[in-house]
Amino acid sequence: MALEQKLHLKLAQKLVMTPTLQQAIKLLQLSRLELEQALALEVQVNPLLELAEEAPTEDETAPPGEDGAREETGPPLGDEGEAPASSELAGADGEPAEEPVTTVDAFGEVELESLFANYLHDVPAVAATWEDDENGPLENTSTADLSMYEALCEQLRLLDVRPELALVCEFIVGNLEPSGYLHAEIDELARQLGVEVSLVEEGLALVQRLEPAGIGARTLQECLMLQVERLQAEHPDPFMARVHEIFEVAFNDVLNQRWDVLERRFSITHEDVRRLVAVMRRLTPHPGAALGPTGNSPVEPDVEVRRMDLEWRVGLVDDGLPRLHLSSRYARMLQSRGLDSESRSYLRERMRSALWFLRSVEQRQSTILRVAQAIVRRQSEFLERGVAHLKPLVLRDIADDIGMHESTVSRVVANKYIATPRGVLPLKFFFHSSISSAVEGDISSMAVKERIKELITSEDAGKPLSDARIARQLNRVGVRIARRTVAKYREELGIPSSEQRRRAFR
Repeated sequence: MALEQKLHLKLAQKLVMTPTLQQAIKLLQLSRLELEQALALEVQVNPLLELAEEAPTEDETAPPGEDGAREETGPPLGDEGEAPASSELAGADGEPAEEPVTTVDAFGEVELESLFANYLHDVPAVAATWEDDENGPLENTSTADLSMYEALCEQLRLLDVRPELALVCEFIVGNLEPSGYLHAEIDELARQLGVEVSLVEEGLALVQRLEPAGIGARTLQECLMLQVERLQAEHPDPFMARVHEIFEVAFNDVLNQRWDVLERRFSITHEDVRRLVAVMRRLTPHPGAALGPTGNSPVEPDVEVRRMDLEWRVGLVDDGLPRLHLSSRYARMLQSRGLDSESRSYLRERMRSALWFLRSVEQRQSTILRVAQAIVRRQSEFLERGVAHLKPLVLRDIADDIGMHESTVSRVVANKYIATPRGVLPLKFFFHSSISSAVEGDISSMAVKERIKELITSEDAGKPLSDARIARQLNRVGVRIARRTVAKYREELGIPSSEQRRRAFR
């Protein structure tokens, strides 16, 4: 049987991710800060987009190829202004329609300056000049916080250290974790530097002398012992030497709060144990947190909710976002009859890309607003009465309310925040699983956590509630919950077990 190649025509339907859809999905899942960066980047790569403060002035001369008279683009539209359909940008076969000289350009039917009123016709803020300030610009310049690496290296430069040891110390400082710990092995550091292990150990001892005390420790035990040694050096006290000995010999008993074992093992009194606990409260397990920026990323809400006219109103927070508009200069150039075909083709492609981008941004904002409004409608009792009245909610509920796919709602709530009278909260905060209740129906797991926290807060410190007793008390009021679920929620709240709470009380 001979093999041969044949061509067959087949008509089929399939789902294709168009570039416009891909761009809309990408913008939808960006946080507010990431959106600002995306807007600034798009202005740089697309000449037909401009920032509001970069709008051309009235006395700007017309570019070559245009006639002297300037064409009015018309007044900006209100919220009811609509963007042109994509069919106005291309011919029936998907290619840009050829434009006869005697006809009006397809873009001429579009009031380019009126697209997306939220982004086009806002008056740009006028930046203050140096003469407006009482102090000079240098006095108003904020000083950047030093990072942990820079702060420690500055301390090293103040010490009299030989050059080869200084390089080792800087390398060790560069390998510290943000908490201030050194998790890299000494042998590995020596191998990477090509030096002797003894030189690395000498450098580590020098780093551990820097401020704050405990920096450069390899374990929690070593971190606390370094801090105790520093306290002993600054304020000599025989008891501090005893504390150092206890940390060195019986650190595991200290961590597990076995105070009775320590009393017998070191022949100390109950009062000495109290002094030991007082010393521990002066120590910090994360010395690196005292140096440099904390690394916390700033949070800016995308939407805000306010109480107005006896109802909750949800609005977008677009203050500070770059205001984009289409360049009228390039739009007039595109309508000019003297433009060559290659330049016209390039400008049409850039115009189409700009319109797609502005539509995607507008669609992102409207989608976020719809999701936030649906969340507020379902969680209005939380806004009025607190966490105890937070209702169980899943992504499917919001998707059904607004007629969108669940994956779209998931992209909306990712990295988005809402400003409420109860604080700035992530949108994911409102989504929790449900716990069955015989009295109130299904209640949110967050409300159950709040009840567990209240029970533990009001318990007798001498007889703390176990997880099983908490589960029984919740069952009595109709909340059907198992002991292991109580234990999981208690650990998520960062609350110690009943045994640990009993030891802490003793």
